[in-house]
Amino acid sequence: MSVATPYFDQLFAGNDDPWAFRQRWYEQRKRALTLAVLTRPRYASIFEPGCANGELSAELATRCERLLCCDTASAAVRLAQTRLSAFAHAHVERRRLPQEWPTGEFELIVLSELCYYLDVNDLNRLIDRALATLTDNGQLLACHWRPPIDGCPQTAEQVHALLQHRLGMPPLVQHHDQDFLLDLWSRDGTSVARHEGLR
Repeated sequence: MSVATPYFDQLFAGNDDPWAFRQRWYEQRKRALTLAVLTRPRYASIFEPGCANGELSAELATRCERLLCCDTASAAVRLAQTRLSAFAHAHVERRRLPQEWPTGEFELIVLSELCYYLDVNDLNRLIDRALATLTDNGQLLACHWRPPIDGCPQTAEQVHALLQHRLGMPPLVQHHDQDFLLDLWSRDGTSVARHEGLR
C-alpha cells in the first residue's frame, strides 16, 4: 500500500523543513548534482511532483518557461507557494498522485524522493501517466535515497529498476553513489555534445 497523505501532513506539522533541505550539505550536494545532470540549459515545461517546501523547485524555476509543482500535504503546498512567489511562471497545486496527475505536456518530469512512497501498482500508474504527458523530446529524472525507509513499500533500487524497465528510453546520465541513485532518461537520447553539433 502506498504511504497515505496523513503521514506527510504529520511531517510538516510545526516543521517547515522536515528533511533539512536548507541545512544539510547532503541535500545541498544532491540538489546541485540533480541540476548538473540536466542536459539542457532551459526546458519549455517542467513538472515536479512531491515538491515538499520548494527548495529544488526554486532552482528548477530558473531553468524553464513553465513550472508546475505539486504535493499531497497542504502545508507543503503553502510553503512551496511562498518559496516560488517570485516566479510568475511557477505554480504549486495540491494533488495526490498518481490519481490526480495533471493534464498538459511536460518536457521534463522530476521524480525526486517520491517514488518509494508508492506501491508497485501506483508506481506503474504514475509511469503510465508520465509517459502519456512527456513531449516527443521529453526527459524524466529520478533521484532516490538508497537505504531502506521504514514504512515505504519500495527501495530506490526497486524504483529505478522498474523505471528502467518501463520507460523504454536510453539513460543519458547515471550517478549512483552510496547514498542515492540519480538517473536521467531521454526520449531522443541526444547528448549535450551532439545537441551542440560537436560530434
